[in-house]
Amino acid sequence: MQPPDEPPGGRGVDEHEFDAFYAASVGRLIGQLYAMTGDLAEAQDVVQEAFVRAWERRAELDLNGAPEAWVRTVAWRLAVSRWRRVRTALAFARRQGSPATVPAPEPHHVVLVQALRQIPEAQRRAVVLHHLCDLTVEQVAAEADCPVGTVKAQLSRGRAALARLLAETELDPRTTRLSEVRNG
Repeated sequence: MQPPDEPPGGRGVDEHEFDAFYAASVGRLIGQLYAMTGDLAEAQDVVQEAFVRAWERRAELDLNGAPEAWVRTVAWRLAVSRWRRVRTALAFARRQGSPATVPAPEPHHVVLVQALRQIPEAQRRAVVLHHLCDLTVEQVAAEADCPVGTVKAQLSRGRAALARLLAETELDPRTTRLSEVRNG
């Protein structure tokens, strides 16, 4: 295969020839890229991505040329590109400064989240959207892409399940309201 910047000129290979080329060279290429990058997982990732690109261009691949060199070059360029992205992301993170300290969650929030995790997903979503995000039943139905009646049933069942789960806790529905938790 020609280097990525040169025009194609190979004869192409079929799937069996490509499989044989892959089997014969993948281990060697991973070893070479590992030596070049110092990171085995990174070497495996970029070599696999390079082989995917070679597969996509197998009609141009010439096994009598230097297909292994082409794959190695593509893999190296992928590794360099990844390093640049990471370096840019790290520079951005440094410019942002240290993250603001976040206070620990209040105990009643922890109790509520634990209870919410125990109810079915559809009910949990309806309860959170309606009671914690202040969406109307119609808005919840639109966001969940389901009928209003279904949302009403989910809310009813979800509130009943939460009432059972929160009984005898600081969030016992008989002694407090979810709106107080939301604003607390």
